[in-house]
Amino acid sequence: MDTRIQFRVDEETKRLSQQMAESQGRTLSDACREFTEQLAEQQRKVLSHDGWLTQQVNQAFEKLDAGKASFIDHESAKAHMAERKAKIRHRAKP
Repeated sequence: MDTRIQFRVDEETKRLSQQMAESQGRTLSDACREFTEQLAEQQRKVLSHDGWLTQQVNQAFEKLDAGKASFIDHESAKAHMAERKAKIRHRAKP
């Protein structure tokens, strides 16, 4: 089922928007619909990522609770990341 969205803008904004939409071969309503659909798709991606991140955090806590987590000190983590970055940079060079 489709829903109707209404909002108010001043006449100049409406006129200019209609001109731009028409120059692109579409109506202002089409342009607004496309923009709304783009916003919805962006939100779907955010929700999907949030769900994935929540799952990752929950898995980490389950691992911690099960005693299967291991921790490394800050300097070791920095060194490990530096190695990984160097490998990536090395692969990226032609």
